[in-house]
Amino acid sequence: MSDAQARPIEARNLEVALGGAPILRDVSLALAPRAVTAIVGPNGAGKSTLLETLAGLRRPDTGAVDLDGAPLLGMKPRERARRVGFLPQTPEVAWAVTVRTFVGLGRTAYTGPWGLGREDHEAVEAAMSAAGVSDFAERVVTTLSGGERARVFVARALAGRPAWLLADEPLTGLDPGHALDALALFRGLAEQGSGVVVTLHDLSLAARVADRVVVLAQGRIVADGPPESCLAPEVLRAAYGVEAVIVQGAEGPLIEVLRRAG
Repeated sequence: MSDAQARPIEARNLEVALGGAPILRDVSLALAPRAVTAIVGPNGAGKSTLLETLAGLRRPDTGAVDLDGAPLLGMKPRERARRVGFLPQTPEVAWAVTVRTFVGLGRTAYTGPWGLGREDHEAVEAAMSAAGVSDFAERVVTTLSGGERARVFVARALAGRPAWLLADEPLTGLDPGHALDALALFRGLAEQGSGVVVTLHDLSLAARVADRVVVLAQGRIVADGPPESCLAPEVLRAAYGVEAVIVQGAEGPLIEVLRRAG
């Protein structure tokens, strides 16, 4: 669904402090397209801050983020928006507009003074179909349920056809069926050549969807690699302070948290 070919994103030695408190500490990672990367970690670990920094929405205090070898923050905002789509954790709707109109805002980086053209309308329709919101395209966004609204925000991000999709807790508010639909959508985007990075709280879903898992704790990367190694009991003990076991389910591994560690 991407209009632009995904190129690697590289973050080097990121340091971010908010209100004087360190949030990210010397974080470095290289992200490759054609994969789903899940960023996990306890509350306050720095997941959202890392995702915002990778998207070019937050300037690090030190370090840098490159896209295809070029500084991400050196790009013009429209160019950056065409290449990196960002889905915030707590999106807001400022106007009482229809779903179709709202999803069309995802084409802002492409539109000129005359508004949406034929290609833009096609992208909007495709995004609504992919996110499963076409049936209520004429409803006003502010009248939707939380789960319906979450899917509309996914559609808006997809409408821009970015090479990279960075989504902060995109499953929040979704019922189990639509959560599985979203996971299948992310996998499909990666298989088509896009890069997908999501922050998740549900470790079992992270194990199910991700090619790669990055575990953050206290602003540092404590594990980075395949789900089976990064979601191992010893890693979860160190990162979350819990005792957990991995149970093999019908569709993949399930992470069962037993109790607080020691």
